[in-house]
Amino acid sequence: MDALTFAVQLLNGLQYGLVLFLVASGLTLVFGILGVINLAHGAFYMLGAYLAWWIAAYTGSFMLALIGGVAISFVLGLLLEEIFVKRMIGRDHLAQVLLSFGLILVIDEVRQILFGKDVHSVAPPAWLKGSIQLTDILSYPVYRIALCVVCLVMAAIIFYVIQRTRLGMIIRAGAENRDMTRALGIPFDKVNRYVFAGGIALAALGGILVSPISTVFPGMGDGMLILSFVVVVLGGIGSVAGAAIGALMIGLTDTFGKVFFPQFSSILIYVLMAGILLWRPNGLMGKGN
Repeated sequence: MDALTFAVQLLNGLQYGLVLFLVASGLTLVFGILGVINLAHGAFYMLGAYLAWWIAAYTGSFMLALIGGVAISFVLGLLLEEIFVKRMIGRDHLAQVLLSFGLILVIDEVRQILFGKDVHSVAPPAWLKGSIQLTDILSYPVYRIALCVVCLVMAAIIFYVIQRTRLGMIIRAGAENRDMTRALGIPFDKVNRYVFAGGIALAALGGILVSPISTVFPGMGDGMLILSFVVVVLGGIGSVAGAAIGALMIGLTDTFGKVFFPQFSSILIYVLMAGILLWRPNGLMGKGN
């Protein structure tokens, strides 16, 4: 493998890892702060992709699809938290799993009613359709580069909000000691609602951003859900920084694994997770290591 091909694969791995972090960060916030296991997270990733296809098909604008899909998902997250999720906080994990599994079935049925079972494609914005010519036979799509930039910007925003804002301070305090946060009069219960809705919006955003470089199809969120949980466990439950490191490790492992060890590529991610957990049982940045 020459240096240019290696650089392209490295960029592919980083892009995959960044998208995975975008989706998994929402899951780690909900799981680590609310203590809610949301098995429907992948379904919202799929829903975001379908919303992108649907809005873009009617408006002809990917940017409207991006904004509209995230907004719809955020409002849906607020409604679900108010109606269902807040009643699950503090309950045993079995009840949470059953609720979120029920949400998967409902979302899948709604998807089938509204969008059908067909496979769809989403066109990227016209100004991002080109490719950068690297050699006579090798080029790299502009949209993939833009995707990396958007994910990096979103990651910077997530870290800024958590580390530098009052909302982030409340989130970190609630993750550390939920009861003490309430006792101090901090409106942690209201913050829960926005954390859950934000997590849903991040999952949908990941689906929207990926839709132009992948097909939109039923069940596309299943694999992403599994990988998101791997990222959460690998990085340490509740640690956004750990999720970022874990997502990049998985993205690079999967990409280069398919190049160098294609026959074993499907298990390399889980071998990596097992090795990390043997070394640090609570994840890379988990508490109690």
